Amino acid sequence: MRKGRAAAILAGLAVAVAACGNAPTTTDPTGSASAPASGGAKPLQGVTLEVAAKWTGAEQKNFEQVLKAFSDKTGAQVTYASTGEDTGAYLGPRIQGGSPPDVAILPQPGLVQQYADQDALKPLSDEVIQEIDANYTPYWKELGSADGQVYGVLIKAAHKSLVWYRSQAFEDAGVQPPTTWDEMVTAAQTVADSGTPPFSFCGASGWTLTDLFENVYLSTAGPENYDKLSKHEIPWTDPTVTTALEKIQQIVKNDFLVDGTSGTMQTDFPTCVSKVYGTDDAAMVIEADFVAVEAVQSGAKVGDEAKYFPFPKVGDTAPVVLGGDVAVAMKDSPGAMALLQFLASKEGGEIWAKLPGYLSPNKNVSPTNYPDELTRQLGQTIVSAGDAVRYDMSDLAPSAFGGTDGKGEWKVLQDFLRDPSDIKGAQEALESEAAKAWK
Repeated sequence: MRKGRAAAILAGLAVAVAACGNAPTTTDPTGSASAPASGGAKPLQGVTLEVAAKWTGAEQKNFEQVLKAFSDKTGAQVTYASTGEDTGAYLGPRIQGGSPPDVAILPQPGLVQQYADQDALKPLSDEVIQEIDANYTPYWKELGSADGQVYGVLIKAAHKSLVWYRSQAFEDAGVQPPTTWDEMVTAAQTVADSGTPPFSFCGASGWTLTDLFENVYLSTAGPENYDKLSKHEIPWTDPTVTTALEKIQQIVKNDFLVDGTSGTMQTDFPTCVSKVYGTDDAAMVIEADFVAVEAVQSGAKVGDEAKYFPFPKVGDTAPVVLGGDVAVAMKDSPGAMALLQFLASKEGGEIWAKLPGYLSPNKNVSPTNYPDELTRQLGQTIVSAGDAVRYDMSDLAPSAFGGTDGKGEWKVLQDFLRDPSDIKGAQEALESEAAKAWK
């Protein structure tokens, strides 16, 4: 796309967004803003865009509401394609075949570097970068960059240091939300003794196990070792990894798991959430803020039956692990940059923030937009993250190690969940996979 054409479209979009901000809007039953009540300029009328992301179910429906708001404001027609869990496996053949989507949502910043090396990404326009600079801290901007060039917008953040619990299960067992790891292990035993399996793990979704490991490792090994391991500057056979796996070993006992070890390995995300809030079979699920989406889908009210406590302190550090999704342009198509500019804007973020299971890294998205007090608190944590906060380790790794279903870290941790007694074997397998990925 010629720069003049892109600038005209982006300028038109800015006018349209401004007009929408001043014009009265209609609101759908979920509370999200839709088209202006009166007509307006449609700078992308007749333009079609394809957006690919991993989201399905409720998360997909929520994102499609954001895309609809963009369409209503600009006239562009946007279609959504689900990549499934393995984003790389979906995008790779399309890139090789010369038919990538206009915009892709990458679940791992590591993929930004990978696709930039393949010349598969389009650098962001000045207008999009200006939007990022106005709304994001340098930390988030850097996560969307490769070799000094900005390619991506962090459009959705995830707070991954949470343990969600069913309040009735805790009340029935007479336990309070724990603040330390040892307290959580003791509480889990008490819940188990009351007749309810304490944990529902998503054993079939390997990425959830990496989240568990990262929280334990950050707390026991500390931020500096976390940084080293994330870059493979220390081996996975290091004693710090041994300590983390020994701690995890304490909570993945067969009698702590709903449906036992065998059933756990057949349970994916979000089914593990429905076992806590839908069928009431388990008491806790360890995962990010987006558990709220599935909890609501299961009929639980966030802040009432569906509550969380911060991931308990295992060692000297209180862990806060963040994740995020990066929007990138893979085509020089009319409107791709306009969509990225919209997603990076305050307006786009606030439309999404009104829906369950979303946190914005955009510092100008007011917390008042979030649907409940718990989410408002998490949103504040995201935008004011301190020095001890770390990004999801597996998402920073080469995707062959940290982001591929059935391979690398995902598979090794699944194998460990099947047999948590073999810590040494797990470490050797992790190191072997990491060595290949970083070679």
